[in-house]
Amino acid sequence: MSRVGKQPVIIPGGVTATVQGNSVTIKGPKGELKKEFHPKMKIEVQDNHIVVIREGNEKFDKAIHGLTRNLINNMVEGVTKGYVRKMEIVGVGYKANPNKNKINLTLGFTHPIEFVAPNEIEFKLDPENKNIIIITGIDKEVIGHVAAKIRSYRKPEPYKGKGIRYFGEKITRKAGKAAGAGAGSTGGK
Repeated sequence: MSRVGKQPVIIPGGVTATVQGNSVTIKGPKGELKKEFHPKMKIEVQDNHIVVIREGNEKFDKAIHGLTRNLINNMVEGVTKGYVRKMEIVGVGYKANPNKNKINLTLGFTHPIEFVAPNEIEFKLDPENKNIIIITGIDKEVIGHVAAKIRSYRKPEPYKGKGIRYFGEKITRKAGKAAGAGAGSTGGK
């Protein structure tokens, strides 16, 4: 049995869970999330726990058992605490102007980029450092997609490190061109 899959998901106070067939709906203080899961997984609400039971012992069943449990746990955590993702803008003249679920990015192109996220996502700037974008929401998967899309507009380049990166992401830097006598030099003759 999957070590992760056999652990029950605890439903905290103020959160309600409803299971209808393969559909799970979680309501909490921050909002409501609904997801469909694979029909081979049996999901039950017992007391104040959600239990995921797999029907078969095939490799695929074992693979999605723990995944299903973790996705439900992420839903419960999202409606109680919410999720936060930070992104850092590095580069001279690069900036962001957030407005609820919209963000205008100036990234060195001839035009600014306006990105509109789903309504449950909110953008803010860090009050101490205006180069850090804070993305908040209740769905971990949606926040990950939004962060990846924003990063794709100007990925960090390896020479100067300019671009948009996840907060704390390490960029492997490359050495630039070597100056002085080197390739192409005749050696004085």
